[in-house]
Amino acid sequence: MMAIYGPLRLILDVAFFIMLAHIIMSWLISFQVLNLHQPIVAQIWTGLNRLLEPIYTPIRRFMPDTRPLDLAPLVAFIIIISLRDYILPSILL
Repeated sequence: MMAIYGPLRLILDVAFFIMLAHIIMSWLISFQVLNLHQPIVAQIWTGLNRLLEPIYTPIRRFMPDTRPLDLAPLVAFIIIISLRDYILPSILL
């Protein structure tokens, strides 16, 4: 069981930190601390969006449309935390 738990935990941890970086970066862009006209910021933002869009798109299909506020990252973040901290350990014990 530990052979399954270790890699799954690692994948969920990596997804957690990538999503955390995306959420923090979106706040910094919204409050104009970061500028998307800077090449490195634009490249990081584009890369994070390309990584996370396959996760957010199915969630957006089920959620109601809250046009100015995108709640898909919050829902995905809660799902990742739930899987990592509660569901995965209880299944494998």
